[in-house]
Amino acid sequence: MPITNTSKGMRTVHDIPVLRDIPVLVRAALNVPIEHGGVANDYRLRRALPTLQYLSERGARIVLVSHIGDKGTETLKPVADALSRLIPNVSFCETTIGEAARQAVRALHPGHILVLENVRRDRGETENDPLFAKELALLADVFVQDSFDTCHRMHASVVGVPKLLPSYAGILLAEEVQELAKAMRPGHPALAVIGGAKFSTKEPVLKSLLKVYDHVFVGGALANDFLKASGHDVGVSLVSGAPADDIRTLLENEKLVVPTDVVVTTPEESGTPDARTRARVTEPRAVGKNESILDVGPTTSALLAELARTSKTILWNGPLGNYEHGFTDATDALARAIGASNAHSVIGGGDTIAAIEKLGTLS
Repeated sequence: MPITNTSKGMRTVHDIPVLRDIPVLVRAALNVPIEHGGVANDYRLRRALPTLQYLSERGARIVLVSHIGDKGTETLKPVADALSRLIPNVSFCETTIGEAARQAVRALHPGHILVLENVRRDRGETENDPLFAKELALLADVFVQDSFDTCHRMHASVVGVPKLLPSYAGILLAEEVQELAKAMRPGHPALAVIGGAKFSTKEPVLKSLLKVYDHVFVGGALANDFLKASGHDVGVSLVSGAPADDIRTLLENEKLVVPTDVVVTTPEESGTPDARTRARVTEPRAVGKNESILDVGPTTSALLAELARTSKTILWNGPLGNYEHGFTDATDALARAIGASNAHSVIGGGDTIAAIEKLGTLS
């Protein structure tokens, strides 16, 4: 059954009146892990397929725009190659805007898909440059937002283009809005696990969750802010520099849960191949001045596993440790615990999804 108007004022692709031979600009979530020049995990690409298939079957000329990586230098070429193995008639354009991109769009046949180069290669994207947004909008007659994980960003392809084109939600975005709406009316007991690095972006989320969830666990680099505000020396761990008073206000809520033990190592060791084996587990109060917190410890993991076992609803976003550098134990342990639970689970975040898929617990 088509999902339409899942939220007040939300129009979806099912509401687009005409699609045949219409160029449609789709902001997709194609930020997948790349290893050895190829896509290491295509879960996000498979999640993007329903919107692409819907548009393709109705003869739209589909123009995909997305980012990949954080540096602004990475290419979406391997992503386009991987996508072409999942859905037919996919091509790649080495530019994002300009005459070459416009020619590539004009050459598209109905039902075919064009992947533009990494949108963040142009500073106009992250700076929300109106001229860059206009160049993107010139490529299509309709805009579809299907990248939920970028909706909070003030970037040209997220907030600039919708001002210039008739705009609709993709199928994936609409589904995720629906799931989050359910998550804000959880069955109890309810557990929320929130990772990330910036307190400023997570503060309103935490405040909302603390109103409706029984336990809200803070992990990842975000936890370092809370441990520091609690009076612990976090050494050289990554912190966001958020106002301590704001964090202490949240710490006063008995529903908030922070790590009781952590995995630490020195910056010199953290980048070495055997960093995990040389790391040590300690209580937050005993972190050394030259040490960095890179994961939560086994006692905390056991606590989370027990909370997951007894929960009816679990909301999880963000890994518990420095996942990219191999500190995956706590994240993997939580993925297994959630997979073994009977809870209704809502899970987001690239590394979080990767952990669950790697362990075969994704459904």
